[in-house]
Amino acid sequence: MNSVKAALKERIKELTCLYEVSSILVDADPKKHLKTFRAIADSIKVGFQYPEATEVVIKHGTYKVATGEILNDKYLTTKIKVFDEVDGFIKVYLNDDSLDFLTEEQPLIDNIGIKIGDYLDRVASKQNAARLRQQMEHADRLAIIGELTAGIAHELNTPLANILGFAELLKDDLEENTAAGADLDKIIKNAIFSREVVKKLMFFSRAMPQEKTLVNIVPQVKEAINLLDATFRKENVRYSVDIEDEEMLLHVDTVQLTQILFNLTINAIYFSPPDGLVQIRVSQDAKNIYLEIFDEGPGLSEEGLEKVFQPFFTTKPTGSGAGLGLSVVHGIVTSHNGSISAKNNETKGAVFKVSLPK
Repeated sequence: MNSVKAALKERIKELTCLYEVSSILVDADPKKHLKTFRAIADSIKVGFQYPEATEVVIKHGTYKVATGEILNDKYLTTKIKVFDEVDGFIKVYLNDDSLDFLTEEQPLIDNIGIKIGDYLDRVASKQNAARLRQQMEHADRLAIIGELTAGIAHELNTPLANILGFAELLKDDLEENTAAGADLDKIIKNAIFSREVVKKLMFFSRAMPQEKTLVNIVPQVKEAINLLDATFRKENVRYSVDIEDEEMLLHVDTVQLTQILFNLTINAIYFSPPDGLVQIRVSQDAKNIYLEIFDEGPGLSEEGLEKVFQPFFTTKPTGSGAGLGLSVVHGIVTSHNGSISAKNNETKGAVFKVSLPK
């Protein structure tokens, strides 16, 4: 009778454990997996026959929790599957060689492993759906902005060219009038700035035609950096260029490649402190060519990392930029079937990485 009572008591513990795990998963916060797994591990420990000698380890992806120190290699284990792919495990250890597991304890953790996998499936499905919805909304916004900017750029291009042309003619007629000449210089300077903004709008809306050719981009990269040498010196920023090979062949629009290099490098210069270092690295593998621009600036905020390639988003002071430079780069890279990413360095600053398929 005592053995029957003991067996019944263990079954009740196992059922209670399953109920607790189910309750934990129902109330779980998808953003706090560690907390969830820790609670489940504690519940499993109590649900086994010898809780005082039992330690539980749960691992999923980069998440791992343990109830205590593992002193023995005697354990039961089960897999955690997410979308039918193994992505973790549960291991239950006995730290006492004189003790053994019950036959029913393996099915217990098998069931718990299935429950955790089902929960992670649901979380991943919701996250994928939310991400897809955001991508679709973002694509819709970009399409609308692209149509608007293409129209704006077209309408502004002609009058800006006229303003710039007539201002330069007028300046020739007023060579002796220093005050008027200074005012005209301001008009010309602002007209040139506005023309550059229009060009960026046209790049962003992809109204600028592409002429892709197979070229060795190494001379192109070196020339672009040489052209920026004066800017580096003016801003008191150092730079280094690391090009892996002397020949890197790529199907690319060379004008747009220069635009990528200019925009990313000028952005790095802008955010670099005096005597800061900007590193330009160019490398390749069998399929892609990679451009990496490192700076030693303040880095990007969480909002900046999320929105850095969105049009008209900028962290620069008003008047210092239209927030189109990185959007233009993103558009050019995408039109070349490539990818671009931004992240903060481990120590300081940010790094932008462009991948372009050969």
